[in-house]
Amino acid sequence: MNSPSVSAFHLPERLTAKSDPVLIARDEQQFAAIADTLARQTAGLEARLEELRLRPGGHGQSGLERDLEIHQATARLRMLRRFTLDACLGRMVPDDGSDPIYIGRFGLRDAGGRRLLVDWRTPAAEPFFAASFASPHGLVSRRRYRWTGGRVTDYWDEVFTADGLDHTAALDDQSAFIASLGASRSPRMRDVLGTIQSDQDAIIRAGSRGALVVDGGPGTGKTVVALHRAAYLVYADPLLGEGRGGVLFVGPSPAYLSYVEDVLPSLGEESVQTCTLRDLVAEGATARPEEDPRVARLKADARLVDAIEPAVALYEEPPTQGIVIGTQWGEVSLTPGDWAEAFSSAESGLPHNEARDQVWETVLDILSDQLDPEEVPLHQLRRSLSRNEALTRMFGRAWPLVEASVLVSDLWSVPAYLRRCAPWLAPVEVELLQRGDATAWTVSDLPLLDAARRRLGDPAASRRRREREARLAEEREYMAQVVDRLKEAGDEMMTWLDGDDLRNSLVDESVLDAIDPDLLAGPFAHVVVDEAQELTDAEWRMLLSRCPSRSFTVVGDRAQARHGFRESWQERLERAGLTHVSIASLTVNYRTPSEVMAEAEPAIRAAIPDANVPTSIRTSGVPVRHASVSERDRIVDSWVEEHPDGVACVIGDPTFAPRDRVRSLTPELAKGLEFDLVVLVEPSAFGEGIEGAVDRYVAMTRATQQLAVLAG
Repeated sequence: MNSPSVSAFHLPERLTAKSDPVLIARDEQQFAAIADTLARQTAGLEARLEELRLRPGGHGQSGLERDLEIHQATARLRMLRRFTLDACLGRMVPDDGSDPIYIGRFGLRDAGGRRLLVDWRTPAAEPFFAASFASPHGLVSRRRYRWTGGRVTDYWDEVFTADGLDHTAALDDQSAFIASLGASRSPRMRDVLGTIQSDQDAIIRAGSRGALVVDGGPGTGKTVVALHRAAYLVYADPLLGEGRGGVLFVGPSPAYLSYVEDVLPSLGEESVQTCTLRDLVAEGATARPEEDPRVARLKADARLVDAIEPAVALYEEPPTQGIVIGTQWGEVSLTPGDWAEAFSSAESGLPHNEARDQVWETVLDILSDQLDPEEVPLHQLRRSLSRNEALTRMFGRAWPLVEASVLVSDLWSVPAYLRRCAPWLAPVEVELLQRGDATAWTVSDLPLLDAARRRLGDPAASRRRREREARLAEEREYMAQVVDRLKEAGDEMMTWLDGDDLRNSLVDESVLDAIDPDLLAGPFAHVVVDEAQELTDAEWRMLLSRCPSRSFTVVGDRAQARHGFRESWQERLERAGLTHVSIASLTVNYRTPSEVMAEAEPAIRAAIPDANVPTSIRTSGVPVRHASVSERDRIVDSWVEEHPDGVACVIGDPTFAPRDRVRSLTPELAKGLEFDLVVLVEPSAFGEGIEGAVDRYVAMTRATQQLAVLAG
């Protein structure tokens, strides 16, 4: 194999010893082969895509196959362009004397079929992440690379056996993982795939059946595990494969999703849907926090979500009076019994607004059956009935189209309606839930709006369906006239063509509009939810309704629950509706320096004595700074000047205007994020009790290097 013209290694002068050809020659050869194969595959995919796009679209199966191939080739090409040699995470040397195995973000083989990179999600790659000194998993050594600008700027070797030094290993007093912890942060979560630890990897690769809780305190890598697990399951778990529903990832805030948005694509996964709970409901975009904690507690109860069913049932009561309709072919009628029969014909589980069409069809069937089909043109009779004002008005009052927002707003503005639908509520609670502006939506309303929309369906969809059917009927009627005129003209071919088949074949269905599905409506095969300790019972209903399999990854920390979390995870999730629950705990704090944790631990234990406070494995050498609020800007300015890289955050001071590399957040919005410097302003103002203690604890533990606590 030819050596690369430009070395893949660009090690700084202080690492000259690592440039020894004895240590890196094998890697140079491998990287040359990888570079050559990447170039060939990229060129091949570009040519193939150009060919596919120039080819006529086709119809039916051939068209679907072409579109699928374009989609797959485009996704692969996007990944190849995203990474070059830095697609390689590291290598492992097996103890059986075979060649090193190189681990990549994706699998790669050369033209002859030789494996150049093993996809990190395959079983063959598992030892790279799982190996430790206590359990080598059949490895002699492991090497991890640090890439900068497409070249290796450092690497670290770990030896697992006594004879490992015979296998050309460069030993450090600092592992790749520990070295990565001290690196400056950025506005996006750093790429940490190459430094996944064995305890994290075991959770990432766990099966998808039931609910797996990833429990851990600040800095234990819960979010890293959650994101990598989502990518792994889509690739490796047959229960989540193509056509089975896919994966939904739910984060706590838009800031959080922005922070992690590059992670899944960097792992080779672009099909996972990501959102916040607010995104699941249209009204979530403008919903305000619930100001009254008493109202918030009432709406957090899943029983109030159950009130949606009787609320809808009141819009599905059959008329108790009959009706007689005159037509040009004779009279037809509906008795109360006929109405009851039609209303009971609705398919179980079908949303109200969709079932309405089904019930209406049954009404027309009952009426049509009263006249002789030999003497009455059925389609004309049904059209005549559909235009009968008295019939449609009577049916519309008994089974109207209903908007979810209207139904829920009625609960907050009509006390008698709420009492009937939620009879367990005390009179004072019914009164408490009433409000002047019933459509001034709050975050606590979202589970009810979601349940109402799922139970009702989209009323506009029903209208669109009727419009589609009306347009098709017009199209069929027009084509029927064309066929009849051709027959009357004596066209010889028309005498043996089947009239109905011809009419149907002539109908142009392109006059119909496509219906776009709601991408977040589900069902999903698996749901990953981060910061799950904050979810109410009602909010859990939103997620359970989207995952019939009850396959969940639940990520959180009970000690970071702002409104308290006295139960165990098992008890909490079983109450929410998840029965097959297993727990995986992360107890090592990789992110937060011990200096910061020494200050944060008492803050949380004062309110939650049994909090799962993780053990920090690193120090920053920088003590926590205590200063006055007046020093805020000087501290921030000094840090920015001294640190050309990294990010900082001022937490708890809404008067601070964000600037380049320095954000301004509340403790709640800072959850899941990390910063080199955190300036915590007036933490005592966060309040007493659990909520205040949690806010202080969360804010402090966002710091990866320095923490400054400011008081008045």
